[in-house]
Amino acid sequence: MNIHGIVPPMVTPFAQDESVDLTLLRAEIEFLISSAGVHGIAVGGSTGEGHALTTDELRQVVATACEVAAGSVPVIAGIIVDSTRQAIDKARALADLDVAALQVTPVHYLFRPDDELMFEHFARLTQHAAQPVMIYNVVPWTYCSPALLDRMMREIDGLIGVKQSAGDLKLLADLLMTSADAGLIMSAVDALMYPSFALGAHGAIAAILTAAPELCVELWNQVQAGDHSSALDSHHKLLPIYNALEGDNMPANVKTALALQGRPAGIPRMPMPESSDQQRAAIEAALLNAGVKLPAATFA
Repeated sequence: MNIHGIVPPMVTPFAQDESVDLTLLRAEIEFLISSAGVHGIAVGGSTGEGHALTTDELRQVVATACEVAAGSVPVIAGIIVDSTRQAIDKARALADLDVAALQVTPVHYLFRPDDELMFEHFARLTQHAAQPVMIYNVVPWTYCSPALLDRMMREIDGLIGVKQSAGDLKLLADLLMTSADAGLIMSAVDALMYPSFALGAHGAIAAILTAAPELCVELWNQVQAGDHSSALDSHHKLLPIYNALEGDNMPANVKTALALQGRPAGIPRMPMPESSDQQRAAIEAALLNAGVKLPAATFA
């Protein structure tokens, strides 16, 4: 399926006993697709606390997303692990599901493979994966350079694109300038969605899309239509929301943003702390200032 536009990285709802709440997950998927009008969904990523999911739980979450989406939008599945073998094992666990792409981080546990080993890591993964692979370029100490990303997209069969994260818009701009013809370039520079789209990003997979999906769909449409005055207004609404979400417990803060909008998302999985009272107040104020309707909050 065509991966483009607004692809929210979904939270994984956890009940009070930290089990995955598939009922809440289904409700959120239905909201994002039917009400917010997003162009795809991503599950099991950073916002979805994918690092904390077992392989069985990841499969449950991805299978549920595929079932509810039912082919209406592409589903992207996250893999966040520390070895090539682990990545292959998780990819194999999802092989029979209707997944448009796997979103896979470099290894991230306090060591750095050189460029050749990083290339080999993704080359081996794509050989064993049933679905195409996107690199989730997010890990600070194993960050892939634009030159390496370009080479991997052009030389590794089955590697179809990059989700470019971190806050440096120049890295995204460099990648778009050299490699927009090599594969999908999706932005995860949450604070700078408007310039990302204006520079030509094929879409975004970023936490701000989950917290404020309707505003982000509106922004995408404004940029595609060339309405940059309205797009700048949308940017000015979205930036304070992201500023309120940002923190070491951002997935928990995204869950708070959803709950404030009447979209219960459960608790974060230990040891991630829940939003503080100060964080909750800042998120609520930012959403209200952006014109987001807040019914009675639902924290579940």
